[in-house]
Amino acid sequence: MRNVSLELEQGRFYVLRGENGAGKSTLLRMIAGLSEPTEGSVFIYGARNKEALEHMGYMAHAPLLYEELSGMENLRFFASLYGISSDEPLAQAMDRVGLDPKLERRVGQYSQGMRQRLSLARAIFHSPRLLLLDEPFSNVDPDSAAAIANLLAGMRDEGTTVVLVTHQVGLLTNVADEYILLSRGQIADRGALRQVPA
Repeated sequence: MRNVSLELEQGRFYVLRGENGAGKSTLLRMIAGLSEPTEGSVFIYGARNKEALEHMGYMAHAPLLYEELSGMENLRFFASLYGISSDEPLAQAMDRVGLDPKLERRVGQYSQGMRQRLSLARAIFHSPRLLLLDEPFSNVDPDSAAAIANLLAGMRDEGTTVVLVTHQVGLLTNVADEYILLSRGQIADRGALRQVPA
């Protein structure tokens, strides 16, 4: 990233666009505190990003799940990092993404689409105020992708700021608010998503 200055509003849905290597995933990782900028700082609701982790949900391009555990067991592990001991928000998150919380199958036996949905459940079970998603529609069938898009729009309407990387912008034309176009590590353009250039 080079000389990037970006301010995002609460309760808005942003789509990061750009060619491969433009810096989309790098920008998400910097916001999430997983990569350090060489200069400058990232603030989330007035605090440095690493001091605001409880307010963020992050979904990487790779699901990064424990394959020997069930879906619920995976969520229980990650919930423990947030001090959450109740299964209720975990079951609600799985239900919201179209997975059965009672499914005892190991994640290693999940389809790619199911892994994507579980990874999304992991990112939202703690009701984050900022949600960062890297290619959440990969390996997901069209009906499930549309359902995920509608879920994210609902979270935005509840006040969550959503920042999403995808090459499938058409799924979000009537859902997201704004696109941000990256090119060679810089912001090249931004505007209303319905006006996104081809």
